[in-house]
Amino acid sequence: MQYNKEITALLRLIDDPDDEVFDTVAGKLLDYGKDIIPNLEQLWETTADEDVQERIELLIHRVHFQDLQHDFLEWNNAEHPELFRGAILVARYQFPDLNVAALLTQFDQVRRNIWLELNNYLTPLEQVNVFNSILYNYYKLHGHELTDRDPKYFFINQVMESKQGNAYTIGVLFLSLCELLDIPIFAVNVPRQFIFAYIDTLYSFFSTGSEGIQQIQFFIDPINGMIYNRQDVNNYLKKINAHENESYFAPILTRGIIYKMLEELSLCYQYRKEYDKAHEIQQLMKLLGDNE
Repeated sequence: MQYNKEITALLRLIDDPDDEVFDTVAGKLLDYGKDIIPNLEQLWETTADEDVQERIELLIHRVHFQDLQHDFLEWNNAEHPELFRGAILVARYQFPDLNVAALLTQFDQVRRNIWLELNNYLTPLEQVNVFNSILYNYYKLHGHELTDRDPKYFFINQVMESKQGNAYTIGVLFLSLCELLDIPIFAVNVPRQFIFAYIDTLYSFFSTGSEGIQQIQFFIDPINGMIYNRQDVNNYLKKINAHENESYFAPILTRGIIYKMLEELSLCYQYRKEYDKAHEIQQLMKLLGDNE
């Protein structure tokens, strides 16, 4: 009963013209977490004052963002955070009520369609051709350059629904499928690009050690599935006046991929002058630490 009385009292103070009073009320309501959202939504529906409705909308957003921050921390602290789950968290920034179960079902159907076409006798190039055939021809995924500056291309649910994405969202889908299907394709740290490398581990017949030598077979552009060789990438590095550096060809860890994805999304919001959103995305980046 005390719980309901306190909520009722706090909700009555949302329209208080004193900003300090509102900040205090907001802080107490946020302490209730997601449980307070139905009360806020009901109040919004029964309120005619547009200013009060804006305050309620702000509160609902803050509750969702607080919940998202908690889930990002939990994901980041996991021993082996899943890449696709990380992309879902990014999407929840814009779509807090995202149907995660339905999205995972869609993802699993894509995985199954690719798995049915794979076998142990395919060469690395043939394996990638299977991926490309399913993703870009069958599902007709269409990639947009990051210079398009449209936030919707950063949300994995939008990609699954509209088949439109950018290097990060289509790339996360591609890499997540590779991980589940044991295909050794990884994102690499080539400057100003988000591209993949097919990295084979080679073992010497005469070596008694268990460690093999990692060798890049070729590179893949997730926007369209285009395949490039090492010389193509070296030519690109010369074009941007970047000296060849082995660190450019090292795999990026899962946390690093999501960090870079958030970084580009923040830049996108800044370009569109949506500075509040850009700041919130930067807050999420800080939760992941320095993963560049």
